[in-house]
Amino acid sequence: MNSFVMPPAKIAGGPYVMGVLNVTPDSFSDGGVYERSAAQHALAMLDAGADIIDIGGESTRPGAAPVEEGEEIARIVPVIAALRAATRAPISVDTMKPGVARAALSAGASMWNDVAALQSAGALETAVSLQRPVILMHMKGEPRTMQNDPRYDDVVAEVIALLKARVAAVEAKGVLDIWVDPGIGFGKTLDHNLALLNNVGRIAEETGKPVVFGASRKRFIAAIDERAKDAGKDRLGGSIAAALLAAQNGAAMVRVHDVAETVQALKVWRATLR
Repeated sequence: MNSFVMPPAKIAGGPYVMGVLNVTPDSFSDGGVYERSAAQHALAMLDAGADIIDIGGESTRPGAAPVEEGEEIARIVPVIAALRAATRAPISVDTMKPGVARAALSAGASMWNDVAALQSAGALETAVSLQRPVILMHMKGEPRTMQNDPRYDDVVAEVIALLKARVAAVEAKGVLDIWVDPGIGFGKTLDHNLALLNNVGRIAEETGKPVVFGASRKRFIAAIDERAKDAGKDRLGGSIAAALLAAQNGAAMVRVHDVAETVQALKVWRATLR
């Protein structure tokens, strides 16, 4: 049995809001900004309405270089430990490396968010030993090359097929608390991303799992609005629009950088459904 269960979402009726905390020098949207004040920023996101904090120590932006396991652990474990000492709120670790996941959960993390869907060597076995909730994300290729002309015959069907296969593989080993993420921007063009956004409900239905949707500050917003060049400054409106549409289409969790603004927008949206 998994030893952690997500508490009810702070927004009545959901979705959950996952606050993004990148403890990296090269993240696409906030690289280096929170390295020295990471735990304080995480607490601020929780105060602003985040349900869970997702902490990552390796950038997965297009073209990003890999980080050594020891360096990734050194970046995130002190932050997780400090945050856990200050709050009982759920913490997710965003990593592809089983060793990093083990270190993070030992330090107090609650969930493993894996952009490689537990396909790295030893990842599935580690998830079985940890017995915590996992997020399985679809990524075509790997971060350094994933945006080099990605192609699909049917992006929605192919993403669902991969996620279903990974869910089956993980469930077969006894890990049952599974979330899925279609991987916006991870080996997808603008049209691919929009198709996935429009089919969140289908992804949830066909995988049988709650969907995590992360479009915050991503490059496809600039493909729609050419003025949105700066990820950290120019993409708030597009990020909120994507989060609202994902929630409306059935996402169980939205992964965002701008927590307060997104929470307010979601509260207004939920109020219209009464």
